[in-house]
Amino acid sequence: MSERNSTLLPMTLLAILFFLFGFVTWLNGSLIPFLKVICNLTSFEALLVTFAFYIAYTVMALPMAAVLRRTGYKNGMALGLGIMSAGALLFIPAALGADYRLFLGGLFTLGTGLTLLQTASNPYLVHIGPIDSAAARISIMGLINKSAGVLAPLLFTALVFSDLSAPVTALSGAEEKAALAQKLIPPYLFMASVLALLAVFVRLSPLPKLPFEKISETAGDSLRHHPHLLLGAVTLFFYVGIEVIAGDTIGLYGQSLGMENATVLTAYTMVFMVIGYLIGVTTIPRLISQERALLLSAFAGLLFTAGILLSSEHGDTVSGILWGWSGIATLPDSLAFVALLGLANALVWPAVWPLALRDLGPLTAKGSALLIMGIAGGALLPLLFGRIGGFTGDLRDGYALGFAAYAMILYYAASGHKIRKKTA
Repeated sequence: MSERNSTLLPMTLLAILFFLFGFVTWLNGSLIPFLKVICNLTSFEALLVTFAFYIAYTVMALPMAAVLRRTGYKNGMALGLGIMSAGALLFIPAALGADYRLFLGGLFTLGTGLTLLQTASNPYLVHIGPIDSAAARISIMGLINKSAGVLAPLLFTALVFSDLSAPVTALSGAEEKAALAQKLIPPYLFMASVLALLAVFVRLSPLPKLPFEKISETAGDSLRHHPHLLLGAVTLFFYVGIEVIAGDTIGLYGQSLGMENATVLTAYTMVFMVIGYLIGVTTIPRLISQERALLLSAFAGLLFTAGILLSSEHGDTVSGILWGWSGIATLPDSLAFVALLGLANALVWPAVWPLALRDLGPLTAKGSALLIMGIAGGALLPLLFGRIGGFTGDLRDGYALGFAAYAMILYYAASGHKIRKKTA
């Protein structure tokens, strides 16, 4: 059987999974301004949406790695989908009572299921083909993932707000808010059903085992002996933090500037991520290496972060140049630079994973869990973003965190991924 045919089924199934990852994850950008109104929250309290979702990756990563070692990669994926289905079902009582604590519980459960899925699926992508083209395979999945991220806020806005006669920010009555909260029930019930069916499908599918699944760990070997992996986890912490800030706070920032339909703004960031992934699919490794792609991403992120802080909050020159000719609504310049962070972020995840997992062998499951723990940046940095904005009175100031994030990515791209522990 050819390599292409042997990877067709895994790639097809992983494509479906990554679409679901993106759809579930990037709904958060729409939920934040939505729940802020429904549950009468401050901006900082609303950002607990990202905290509850992404902190699951840190709390549950090592337990899920232990589960993965017992179940194998295929069964672990099926179990992760089942956990996600349970998390989606929690949104039903949460919506009925407009209970923010239940919403957060549902998000944590969704994040737990995604932790298991991500721990299994990312090393699967790295190792089902040549290591040098792993970033291209992950870019393909990222393209699918972020396409779902474009679709999610658009569908959310269409399903929830389509029949409203006034913007959600104008709703003040308890009955109106309760009715709006209950509009979440049909989409999350449908999501839970799809996730449960897909769990059964994955469990029954003939996915092949990875080469190292039957190999025992070498005595004395541990993750501490692989500093390039540890630095990769730190890099992902900062990367996921700035990725979530770019995708999930753009709605809050737009809301603070008085923009209507702020729940749709996440789609702008996702569009630029899709463009970035297309660049990765077509250029890695044919034209640029994984390391070079990471370097260019870091430089672009630093440039766009400066653009956010220094550009106008009223003029629309940047978006006018980028897409004004298309008839799509333009954004204030500072918001356009937030959206452009999606372009800088797109190739970081695909490039870091193969660089960080290189040479791990049977430690791959543990190494993957450690990298997944780096996703905690998506829980903590957005909260710090909210604190900075609350302290200064201007949400835009929180985007200065991008300088620290992209500096770490730049270091890992330039030298961090090359570090190996010296042996006697």
